[in-house]
Amino acid sequence: MNKLTVDHQYFENRKDVMADIAKTGYWPTTYISGTSPELPVHYHNYGIIGYVIEGSTYLLDEDENRIEIKAGDRLNIPKGAWHAEGEVTDKMTYIVTISEPVPFVEALMPMEPRGPFPEMTLS
Repeated sequence: MNKLTVDHQYFENRKDVMADIAKTGYWPTTYISGTSPELPVHYHNYGIIGYVIEGSTYLLDEDENRIEIKAGDRLNIPKGAWHAEGEVTDKMTYIVTISEPVPFVEALMPMEPRGPFPEMTLS
């Protein structure tokens, strides 16, 4: 089974991130998140590697264990890995990379959520 992993303090700056992205061959974009509630555990149909550029929050793994994340951390979410994004209480900036060149919304589409999605507002 594919599992979420977090490499804490994996990078120091954007140059480190870009060098790592070049090694993975994944397709990058920047994602900025305002405040948002915790999501239900789900998976994606594409591999995702995320780099936390700014902010802090947590993720839930397949067993709903809480994993704290902050700037400098690298998230590896393989295709099919159960996980959830935690509550965001302040701005978060990520560089998100996707294993295949597909639309961002398609890549991040949550599959088989283990509960209802909270009502979300744009902030």
